[in-house]
Amino acid sequence: MKLRILPFLFLFASFLSCQRVLKPSDWDTTQVEIARDEFGVPHIFGKTDADVAYGLAWAHSEDDFETIQKTVLAGKALAGRVFGEQGAGIDFFVHLLETREIAREKYDSSFSPDFKKVLEGYAAGLNDYAYHHPEEVLYGPAFPINPKEIISAYILSLAQMSGADRAVQAIVGGNVDLIPEDTLPKGSNAIAIHPTRTDSGEAFLAINSHQPLEGPVAWYEAHLHSVEGWNILGGLFPGGAMIFHGANEHLGWAHTVNSPDFLDLYQLEINSEDGNEYRVDGEWLELESHIVWLKVRLWDWITLPVPKKVWKSIYGPTLVTEQGAFAIRFGALDRVGAPEQWWRMNKAKNFSEWKAAMSSMQLTNFNTVYADKYDTIFYVSNGLLPKRTPGFDYSGTVPGNTKKTLWTAYHAFSELPQQVNPPSGYLYNTNHSPFKASAFEDNLFPENYPIEMGFDLLDNNRSLRFRELMSDTGRISWEQFERIKFDQTLPQNLAFRTDLSSLFGLDSADYPEIEKQIKALKNWNKEASADSEGAALFAFVYYYWWDEFAKSGRSFETVLTKEEAVQGLRAAKKHFETHFGKELVALGDYQRLIRGKKSLPLWGLDDVLAAIRSTPWEKGRRKAVQGESYILMARFGEGLPILESINVYGASNRPESPHYADQMERFVKRDLKPMTLDKDQVLKSAVRVYHPGKR
Repeated sequence: MKLRILPFLFLFASFLSCQRVLKPSDWDTTQVEIARDEFGVPHIFGKTDADVAYGLAWAHSEDDFETIQKTVLAGKALAGRVFGEQGAGIDFFVHLLETREIAREKYDSSFSPDFKKVLEGYAAGLNDYAYHHPEEVLYGPAFPINPKEIISAYILSLAQMSGADRAVQAIVGGNVDLIPEDTLPKGSNAIAIHPTRTDSGEAFLAINSHQPLEGPVAWYEAHLHSVEGWNILGGLFPGGAMIFHGANEHLGWAHTVNSPDFLDLYQLEINSEDGNEYRVDGEWLELESHIVWLKVRLWDWITLPVPKKVWKSIYGPTLVTEQGAFAIRFGALDRVGAPEQWWRMNKAKNFSEWKAAMSSMQLTNFNTVYADKYDTIFYVSNGLLPKRTPGFDYSGTVPGNTKKTLWTAYHAFSELPQQVNPPSGYLYNTNHSPFKASAFEDNLFPENYPIEMGFDLLDNNRSLRFRELMSDTGRISWEQFERIKFDQTLPQNLAFRTDLSSLFGLDSADYPEIEKQIKALKNWNKEASADSEGAALFAFVYYYWWDEFAKSGRSFETVLTKEEAVQGLRAAKKHFETHFGKELVALGDYQRLIRGKKSLPLWGLDDVLAAIRSTPWEKGRRKAVQGESYILMARFGEGLPILESINVYGASNRPESPHYADQMERFVKRDLKPMTLDKDQVLKSAVRVYHPGKR
């Protein structure tokens, strides 16, 4: 009887909840001005920082309200109500980590009154946009949104970047001994050149993150300017209330993803006679547990309630499976002030102010490369890293039966790998080791840092290629700097996870049926230009074996055998003949930049400096999905910085917008658009200037 009544009651409750009425705020939008330039990029001006945040929420909603809502729905554990089973998986993650509860508990103590006003302004902008555009709302009961729910979404995002999602997947999948790395190659570049190394006497900064080209972590460009001193141009993700990395009047910085040991996975010792108890230092402790109800959409507004049990131990969020009980612990659930730290970095006027914001250690990860107009460049492999007791292997599963492994403190900012103004005059990171951030003689020594920090010690193709291009002495021009940033050639000695040298060592006399393919690779200069047949051939074989390894479960840390190299080239020949009518094709014919009806030939491979990763598309071609996306190049000298930028598609994610794909041609040509922080110049050349909610 209960099984039949419960769904009916829930459906009735769902129907009633959909009848909630969203009311407009009383925000004075006359203090908020949005200027759209010829590319549709929003330049947002306000009397206060809160006014600017309101305008950012409104402008971004005009361009991509759907993706912003997806971020908010995830933070509120409402994704299952809209996206069914897939969304319910996200909701379970939110319940397990208790991001909403943490946001509520820590909100007042983690944020200053001034920044709370910024969050309130951003929330009001989203709510007012929803009120004025009800037809665009994905799930009515999600509104109104409040600042604490926005913080829950930030916590969720930073938890994911700390590896919590992979750890949970490993536990649920019964594979905790092999916590999988993300099998999709990722990368970002950040480069800073000191004025003493440039022919113009300016500092150069390249902000070059390699993100997915679409979705919740795709870049959105905006310019934020308030009377209270906020004036910055850069990139943010949907749901972001400030710039994540960019340049203001005085300075700029770039982030890249780093991978020290942010998270520990503990195996608990469960009482065989009482499954709710676990032993720590000889004492039996009680597991906390409760049932969470995941609401899974079936169709329209009809949802099915699904119960799931979650646990908690002294080590953190816990899951109990057939393989055992496992807990995860990481800093992103402890410190939640990253949004305010970014905001203070946005508003910093010099290195001291910027570094003070960084030193607050609220931002839980990311390499960060900095440059300013006052002759300072800086690099840090930032991270909220636990102070761990030596003697345990924290890279694997850690014993959860002793408090010796239960850390409660973090390394200070000053203890992280960092460099300021090295004699070589340059700093860079391409997601490689933080101990190789400059010239050889300037680099840090890994033995000076606790091994428990878990920092990477390896190079990648991009770091090796950068060192091939960047001299340790002499001055470079802006044109040389741009050539380095846009370089698309692999290094002389490849550094892929899989040893692919067998591809280049075949004798065509032994394999006459693939003679053309063997010779094409031997003659290839390793440049991923759009007209290169060698690059297309290499790309096919690379992705072919990447897919095969993923399907078979074979480690990517392996050597491609001679026989496998031949197999890959034969498959490439067959594929190109089938879909293109010839044995060899140019990379730009095989790999495309696609949006809507627009399809352009595209350069780039995984792990070249101008990186592109693609996925199978139609008619035997591949479609770019990740890599070069938002690019901002900055020169810091006298006056305002000189800025140039490009976004892979355009400023809007709406197919009907003229700015849905209007930057694509410039992107493939590497023709960056000039940008400015000068309000008068922006307003003088703006295509449209308006207040939110006003035509």
